[in-house]
Amino acid sequence: MRGGGGHFLKEYAPATATSSCSLSLEGKVAIVTGGASGIGEAAVRLFASHGATVVIADIQDHLGSAVAASVGDKCSYMHCDVTDEKQVEALVSHAVAAHGRLDVLFSNAGVMPAPPSGVLDMDIAELDRVMAVNVRGAACTVKHAARAMVAGGTRGSIVCTASVAASVGGLSAASYTASKHAVLGLVRGAAGELGKHGVRINCVSPFGVGTPLACRYSGATPAQVEESCCALACLKGVVLKPSHIAEAALFFASDESAFVTGHNLVVDGGFTVSPINFP
Repeated sequence: MRGGGGHFLKEYAPATATSSCSLSLEGKVAIVTGGASGIGEAAVRLFASHGATVVIADIQDHLGSAVAASVGDKCSYMHCDVTDEKQVEALVSHAVAAHGRLDVLFSNAGVMPAPPSGVLDMDIAELDRVMAVNVRGAACTVKHAARAMVAGGTRGSIVCTASVAASVGGLSAASYTASKHAVLGLVRGAAGELGKHGVRINCVSPFGVGTPLACRYSGATPAQVEESCCALACLKGVVLKPSHIAEAALFFASDESAFVTGHNLVVDGGFTVSPINFP
């Protein structure tokens, strides 16, 4: 840099170098949809361990209640089908009534087409189901969480689970790819609207993770899903786990990302930027 560039670095670099990154959610109230298993469960446990009071929303009542009980007093479970706007509205109202505020939404609930099919054989009813959960469900949760944050004067954070399929095609069924592109569009559109209220919204886009959902979709074991994705990723020596996605969501949920909104954080070991593994 010219002129004052050196002065700028001299003046500000020490403060940056010594600042701590605690990723604390102490005192914050969070909702995690799809929190009974997989990435959602990992996020519930991580958020709670960093001080948040967490409300799990899912349709897997037995699993959701068990996760809440295992986390402890700062975690509860509520049945919620995210495709039903009235249930989503009731979920948000419950969180605010029970805890006085809403600071974080992790809109993570999602489905994959079953069985997966190509465009030529696409089951339109299945397409409707995928879009209803992945897109309508995300829109419902974003709408009502954002309303609660704005009404409460909370500088809240909304995080949506998208996918590498929101960036590239051909990795999964076209119906799923379309739904995740739509989630990314929802996040970018909402960021422009919510910023004036101090509410942030971002996306986390995982590569293949060996979750129960991914295993049901692919017919593979968790280890097989992980092995396939490790082979495709250019970054070696790391196996993608639900905890990695939860940690990315934690960053967005925390005040450490206070000036980040409308961003899509792709957690894919470099696959989408370098799909060819060089020797």
